[in-house]
Formats: sequence, structure tokens, C-alpha cells
Amino acid sequence: MNSPTDHIWKRDEIESPCIKICVVHPETRICTGCYRTIDEISAWSRMTPDARRAVMVDLPNRVSSLKQRRGGRAARLNRSL
Repeated sequence: MNSPTDHIWKRDEIESPCIKICVVHPETRICTGCYRTIDEISAWSRMTPDARRAVMVDLPNRVSSLKQRRGGRAARLNRSL
């Protein structure tokens, strides 16, 4: 049975999308686990609910940018030119 004070301990915030697979892509600087940028991860606890919501809406758009193959050896050789 819930007491009237149970609601005090519940927070009405957007939870972090972190899945505890924290590997940051070196070029995009996006975490391959949650797809947030380094800046978003470090600022998450200070972000407003609206700012967090905006990040959450954009996360699915970032998935494809990290799933693309980078080109292997040919891409590395082109980067050094």
C-alpha cells in the first residue's frame, strides 16, 4: 500500500538514455551506447527537461551516422592526404 508521501521521492525528469556501454567515437565524439555527444553527457544533470527532451528526440537520427562503415584502409589513406 502506498503512503501519501511516496510521491515525494519520485522525480518527474527525463531519464538518461545511458545503457552503460560508454565508447566515444573518435571523430563524431558521440557515445556509441547512448548516441549523446560528450557535451550532452557532461551537461545532462544540469539540462532542463525541455533540453533533455530535444536530445532524446534527436538520438534516433544519430544511429545511422555511427553505423556507417568508414571505408577501412582506403579511407585512412585518403585522410592522410
